Amino acid sequence: GLKAIDTLKKVYAQWIPEDQILTSNLWSSELAKLAANAFLAQRISSINAVSALCEKTGADVSEISKCIGADSRIGPKFLNASVGFGGSCFQKDILNMVYICRGLGLEEVANYWESVITINNYQKRRFVDVVISSLFNTVRAKRIAILGFAFKKDTGDTRETPAIDVCNGLLEEGAKLAVYDPQVTEERMKMDLSMDKFEWDHPYSERKAKEVNDLIECSESVYKACEGAHALCVLTEWDEFKELDLRRIYDSMVKPAFIFDGRSVIDGKAAKKIGFVFFGVGKPLDPFLTDPASPNSPANSARMSMSP
Repeated sequence: GLKAIDTLKKVYAQWIPEDQILTSNLWSSELAKLAANAFLAQRISSINAVSALCEKTGADVSEISKCIGADSRIGPKFLNASVGFGGSCFQKDILNMVYICRGLGLEEVANYWESVITINNYQKRRFVDVVISSLFNTVRAKRIAILGFAFKKDTGDTRETPAIDVCNGLLEEGAKLAVYDPQVTEERMKMDLSMDKFEWDHPYSERKAKEVNDLIECSESVYKACEGAHALCVLTEWDEFKELDLRRIYDSMVKPAFIFDGRSVIDGKAAKKIGFVFFGVGKPLDPFLTDPASPNSPANSARMSMSP
């Protein structure tokens, strides 16, 4: 074992300074990799948990991230609240840690790490619930533009992307989706949304879902996706979404027009000034969504629906 370590170290030393090559025993090496991704995911779930509290209190999660990130013991990285984390590594490695812990009788430790995934799933479900409640408690037959499908910008990778759970949640409620992503193909989107969770890990497993073709339109541009939409949801932080012509989008949408920004890329103040009802993860709620005195407010319509 030690000879193998030394041999491999010499290989890496061809392009990496030797003092930057770390060696360890087998278990330390395995757990270091799992723990690194678990810690990063934990930070995301932590700030996402804070974002839910911010929306209830009127705090701004971006201001909180800036404050706590200024603490050198914490640092600013991975403190951006969002609709949730995705990708092939975070959830897989955490579940691997959970499996190992349970196998060794460390139930409390397993529960701790599993809670990181629980919060991530909660964040995605919470986002869907906000969309539904904001649109007067129903999205049935309503067109919703989905901006971004990949799990992060600059990639076409959709493994464990939050967009899958958000889209499925809206489809279950009867919404019609118009999806735009600059790199993810239509075939990939529809395949992801017509397979059960984790089926992407089994290349020959397919589930026919005619409703996917009937209820999903893959659009060639943001503006095409937003035409006639009741709302738009930003699910990937593509740079092009920061430069959108919000006035053009607003004019093409059904009124009241809603923006649900799950990646903090839209200027909320500018959107509200144009006329949008705006929701940003961890941001103070738009008065339209919270003021019972507003005749068009979902809060008021829900109260009226309960009246005899």
